[in-house]
Amino acid sequence: MSDTDPKLDFPPPLSEHLCHWIYGTNLAIQRIHKTVLDELGITYPQYLVLNLLWERDNQPVGELASQLRLEASTLTPLLKRLEAGGFVTRVRNPKDERQVLIGLLDKGRELRSCAGRLGVNLGERIKMSVDELKQLSDGIRKLHEQLVEAAPEEEA
Repeated sequence: MSDTDPKLDFPPPLSEHLCHWIYGTNLAIQRIHKTVLDELGITYPQYLVLNLLWERDNQPVGELASQLRLEASTLTPLLKRLEAGGFVTRVRNPKDERQVLIGLLDKGRELRSCAGRLGVNLGERIKMSVDELKQLSDGIRKLHEQLVEAAPEEEA
């Protein structure tokens, strides 16, 4: 197609928009995950935070927020709920009092062994193997990285 193609003057139908399908897929995955997450007593955003802490414990709020692509002020209420639930601690960094470090408590560590059920549950519900899900995830990650690289910088 060229820039003079009359089809470029109108957006395609919504059913042909990639972002529409990715957005809907994300919502559907979260609905499927919700059944397991409810049993674990956490929300999907809390699960994401715990995942980061299972990879590396005692992280500053700012680093967690950056990895989740959230503002620290948005993340703080979620972290307070995790703390109230006995999953994490929030303590001032003794090396830099401006930082709050988030660390796992035993209850948060123990959840890791149960959280693997999310992927198993998803695969079973949509009849995809672990390998198929990994391939799909790798492709979506590549798309994400290419989009981030191509996207204009956000203004501060």
